[in-house]
Amino acid sequence: MLLANLRSIPDWPIKGVNFRDVTTLFKNPKCLKEISDEMYELYKDKGITKIVGIESRGFVMSSAIAERLGAGIVLCRKPGKLPCETVQESYAKEYGIDTIEIHKDAIDSNDIILLHDDLLATGGTMKAACDLVKKFKPKKIYCNFIIELVNEGLKGREAFDKDIEITSLLKI
Repeated sequence: MLLANLRSIPDWPIKGVNFRDVTTLFKNPKCLKEISDEMYELYKDKGITKIVGIESRGFVMSSAIAERLGAGIVLCRKPGKLPCETVQESYAKEYGIDTIEIHKDAIDSNDIILLHDDLLATGGTMKAACDLVKKFKPKKIYCNFIIELVNEGLKGREAFDKDIEITSLLKI
């Protein structure tokens, strides 16, 4: 059902990119429930204490799953969006350079972290988020995506250290 409800937008945000728009999944209650149920099943026994949602589409499911798992939420945002002292990480994306940050007091060494974003393409954003979270020395880090692009030659998984468990609900 998820794949049938996923919208693709050619040449956005730049020519040559086929953007996968998960907002069509979020607006459909059955799709939203399916994503939530699948993510819950993947992580219910992992001891997750905090979920790091990547700006901005990663916030949606991070919040839903955190509530179901009894975990907290950490927002990973672009610079200048968080009000307190932050820690930053810069990275290269498919179409430019970007920086992300989280609050300095958001994570501690007792946490088991699930990072979540909507899409794995080259892996740049999530790899930067992993590197950022590693600075806090949590017990364990997991990464999850709704969609993983596997047939477009982007090889996003290759960006991650081998100790990071990566799951995705759809592989396109």
